[in-house]
Amino acid sequence: MKKDKQFYWTLFLSTFTLSAFTFGGGYVIVPLMQKRFVKELKWIDEEEMLDLVAIGQSAPGPIAVNTSIIIGYRMAGIPGALLATFGTVLPPLIIITIISYFYIAFRDNPLINALLFGMQAGVAAVIVDVVINMSSAIIKAKYVLPIVVMILAFIATAIFDVNIILILFICGLIGAYTTYRVNLLAKKEEK
Repeated sequence: MKKDKQFYWTLFLSTFTLSAFTFGGGYVIVPLMQKRFVKELKWIDEEEMLDLVAIGQSAPGPIAVNTSIIIGYRMAGIPGALLATFGTVLPPLIIITIISYFYIAFRDNPLINALLFGMQAGVAAVIVDVVINMSSAIIKAKYVLPIVVMILAFIATAIFDVNIILILFICGLIGAYTTYRVNLLAKKEEK
């Protein structure tokens, strides 16, 4: 893939557009990133995108920014990471700056309050869609361990109210161990 002006412009414009027209946080932007970078641009394959999102989710900070940084770095190193970050952060910065000038009018406007309340349903639907798409990809791969971990993580949070930090830590350990085992087996097969 040629890394020219057009490539960098596409990377910036993609993250800028996704960030500008997404409302509801990182879990809403993830399927749109997947559509853009996997299906439309074909820069990343489906499995790698899931891995990048998982890394972005486990890192501290907003998932949309983290995932953009990782995708940008994956595509074009540090310049790509900086461009993708700038593209992701700039739209909310502009929008919040504009809103801050009109905060009093927005705060007391019943129409704006009703609009934001209605958007919550749409955000919930998009998050459910993300969960279904990501879990179906794991189930289709028929890897038993990720399926079991996914079910146990859901039970731990939904039923037993286990702290998400603990769940992420345990899942990270399981992922590190699994990767270590896979790499160890691959090295043995090479010999």
